[in-house]
Amino acid sequence: MSLVKLNFLTPKELRGGWAALAAVMAARGWGDDVYATGTQWLYHDGGGNWACLRFKEKNKSILIGHDHEYTETFYGKAAEYFEEEETDILAGAPDWWSFDLNPMPHGEWIGFVYGWDGEKWQRSNYDKDDGFESLDLIGGLCIEDLESLRLYAQDAPGLNGNPPNDSDLKALILADANITQKQLEVVTPGWDIDAGVAAARRFLEIDV
Repeated sequence: MSLVKLNFLTPKELRGGWAALAAVMAARGWGDDVYATGTQWLYHDGGGNWACLRFKEKNKSILIGHDHEYTETFYGKAAEYFEEEETDILAGAPDWWSFDLNPMPHGEWIGFVYGWDGEKWQRSNYDKDDGFESLDLIGGLCIEDLESLRLYAQDAPGLNGNPPNDSDLKALILADANITQKQLEVVTPGWDIDAGVAAARRFLEIDV
């Protein structure tokens, strides 16, 4: 079965937005929801929906995740637990896609597995909604949609009830994880700027 080609941001293009969101979340003390380690980038919306970009090696990455409301694909133990027909979300995929399919620490089930081979994203060919679009991970991390960053930053005490400027939010994304204290301070004044900057810089530990 042939794989389906997907058209969205490369891991390198995702890094700036993911790191910016991690910086804001860490600054306000919510660093366990969006963060990077030496092998993966993690995202959780606080409501049971999550995604994780895991790096096997250069040009070999998988994006896995689940939306507890909209995912209609049942993979592995989820099919048995929910007594549903299993969707083979690895049909036709190369063996390396399965190098780390543990849904922890953010979830119990996996609804999608997308593979990045250095040139393109692909997934298996199935018709069910896997939950990726409703998760809106990409929308929340791109410079064209600042809603997530604005939402999590706007109650910083130093903003006095006013949302941060769009230009300042865009600057966080364009910094591509090299966020400075000055850049984060104008977005989240009154919160832990050092923690936010450190969280962003962790996205530089993996060469994408």
